[in-house]
Amino acid sequence: MQNIITTLIPIFMLISLGYIFKRVSFPSLEFWPMMDRFTYYVLFPSLLIYKLATANLSGINSFDVVLTAIFALVLMLVLTLVLGYFKTIEKRAFTSVIQGSIRFNTYVFLALIDALLGDAGLVIAAVLIAFAIPFINFLCIGAFSYFINKEDLKFLKFLKSIFTNPLIVACLIGGILNVSSLDLPIVVIKTLAILSAAALPMGLLSVGVGLELSHISSAKYELFLSVVLKLVIFPLVIVGVASLFTISYEALWVLILFASMPTASSSYILARQLGGDLKLMSSIITVQTLLSIATVGIIISFK
Repeated sequence: MQNIITTLIPIFMLISLGYIFKRVSFPSLEFWPMMDRFTYYVLFPSLLIYKLATANLSGINSFDVVLTAIFALVLMLVLTLVLGYFKTIEKRAFTSVIQGSIRFNTYVFLALIDALLGDAGLVIAAVLIAFAIPFINFLCIGAFSYFINKEDLKFLKFLKSIFTNPLIVACLIGGILNVSSLDLPIVVIKTLAILSAAALPMGLLSVGVGLELSHISSAKYELFLSVVLKLVIFPLVIVGVASLFTISYEALWVLILFASMPTASSSYILARQLGGDLKLMSSIITVQTLLSIATVGIIISFK
């Protein structure tokens, strides 16, 4: 119980504080979109570069970790498609259910890993992120292409979205610096360290700012389905898949927490760009984020 309190409560207090700041327009409603952009393009990339560039990667079986995540994501997508087949769901809404069942909130994920596993966990998480984000984007954009048939879903556009993603670029830079044994100047390392310290709190505040409670009452079966799939079924699936590979204790917990995260706020952006159900997507993000307080608490009680 003490582990749950010291790990979860500070994280969700920061998320709640972000929501309060939005409600009282502090410092202004215009401030938070700009701050979120700064966090996404500067603070979190700094954190990932800093942790990966200075980490000891020799003891990490990253191949098995990545394969576990990819297989589990494919199984979750198949399960979601099967459930959608047996109960007819409007196509725009179904794309939101798919995003809700496989995407994860990077900000909450890294904050929780840092609190629970420290630097060792963050390094494994960074390696996982570098492969999981492109693969999840591929699955989600493919779902939009199939169910909504947008003509602007081009392969080159997809590749551009992957290789311009600042989190992926940061993981690549950090990994290259690590394996090449290049030593960054101490001034650069200290600068990255200072920026890294601001990444997690600002990311969690941004999660709170992004919560939208007004649309929850309009969501029905689709919301329930996405919550069960993401917060209950996905962690069980990833434990089952991980049993087929050689996974260390720390890596297993990184994978479990990866699977138990609420869906990403960026799901709303993709739904808006590609014609998804915005109200349902907003409800899924908000409800999963709120309920994950309980589900993640239950999960880490077994640690």
